[in-house]
Amino acid sequence: MSGLMMPKPDAATLERRDEIVRALSAIVPGEGVISGETEMRPYESDGLTAYRQLPFVVVLPETVDQVSRVLRYCYENDVKVVPRGAGTSLSGGALPLADGVLMSMMKFNQVLEIDFANRAVVVQPGVTNLGITRAVEHEGFYYAPDPSSQIACSIGGNIAENSGGVHSLKYGLTTNNVLGLEVVLITGEVIRMGGKHLDSEGYDMLALMTGSEGLLGVVTEVTVRILRKPETARALLVGFASSEDGGQCVADVIAAGIIPGGMEMMDKPAIHAAEAFVNAGYPLDAEALLIVELDGPEAEVDHLLERVEEIARANKSTYLRVSTSEEERNTFWAGRKAAFPAVGRISPDYYCMDGTIPRKALPRVLARMRELSEHYGLAVANVFHAGDGNLHPLILYDANVPGELEKAEDFGSDILRLCVEVGGVLTGEHGVGVEKRDLMPEMFNEVDLAQQMRVKCAFDEKQLLNPGKVFPQLRRCAELGRMHIHKGKLPFPDIPRF
Repeated sequence: MSGLMMPKPDAATLERRDEIVRALSAIVPGEGVISGETEMRPYESDGLTAYRQLPFVVVLPETVDQVSRVLRYCYENDVKVVPRGAGTSLSGGALPLADGVLMSMMKFNQVLEIDFANRAVVVQPGVTNLGITRAVEHEGFYYAPDPSSQIACSIGGNIAENSGGVHSLKYGLTTNNVLGLEVVLITGEVIRMGGKHLDSEGYDMLALMTGSEGLLGVVTEVTVRILRKPETARALLVGFASSEDGGQCVADVIAAGIIPGGMEMMDKPAIHAAEAFVNAGYPLDAEALLIVELDGPEAEVDHLLERVEEIARANKSTYLRVSTSEEERNTFWAGRKAAFPAVGRISPDYYCMDGTIPRKALPRVLARMRELSEHYGLAVANVFHAGDGNLHPLILYDANVPGELEKAEDFGSDILRLCVEVGGVLTGEHGVGVEKRDLMPEMFNEVDLAQQMRVKCAFDEKQLLNPGKVFPQLRRCAELGRMHIHKGKLPFPDIPRF
């Protein structure tokens, strides 16, 4: 992960640039094509800001027909395409290509249908995650997956990365809350999968598309499941003298058969940063802080709160506070959801990792991360979706100090290897993108990767959709039988870092 290679345009492609821009402008007229260097700068990076790459050209379609015609043109003329939502990706999944069209879907920003009877909403992919809840909350409904970036991230991007959030423990990830998709293939064909019904006949193409990181098609319409707001929701703040005690409390709560609506954990650096940013009332002397939310009928919530308090005390909790109002509950969560920007106030730069582990391994992993922090000489602030084992260590560094970014990347790689070592996976919700691309052989052997690439080939035989992402070495479809994956770092120095 210490470098990154994205293909540079060859001479023939550069010579064709004006021709490609003209062709795209004919399909998406007016201000639908951006080709000036200055105007394209906002698209040169996504949320993984360690790298930047100016796009070849940017196109902003407004209709499904335009998406279809653009993709068909690119297919017929062997032009690469990178689909992009709001650009909040944290794995480089929306990083542009110097020789490919960047297709922004943010003009697809309409709520198309609200069907309370079937508890479904049909939206375009540029609608924000929070925008779905805003559209239905007047009737007491909401959309459950809630990434920390929900005010900005698009539902199309959530589909690409299979995003989660603080309430995914009980209510699932994006894949558990999506009912239907309209997708345009690289050939320009428009297909539909799923719908408002709860299950579909045939292969589960919906699950295949969710989390496919823009490698299989471009989503132009999404049908999601909405839920009735719980009768009661209360949150509990629990402080601990060590992260290990907090981690054990998480494991014991789940082992007791209690599934909270959300269960999040922060360590001391994250607690202090969030408290200074939001003033949520967090205990500053705690080494670890759990936020546990119970929801449902009031009697059930009251009973479960008592059970969780008992488990917390058995794990040597040093602080307990239960929300007494909806405003106080929201304040508890405000600090957690602002943890990422809050940490940005205590360090010039930070590198946000994303891995998932079995809950029982949390104490061991936390102890090992402290050792790695000392080894690399870089501090780390930990923010976890603790209930489902999804870790978000924030490695603190200064990009202006020579070598610190490389150390942060190596530190991050070791954390992800540790996740796999204890029985976890490389990503929980941020995707593979380019960040974890060269670590895929840590988890998958050559046969596994070949099978995944064959799925890619079934949708995109020319490998034009978002190439350079997910797979460490993508072979031509005809060569998969003799594919070789190089395990280790690849020297990819050609993209300048911030």
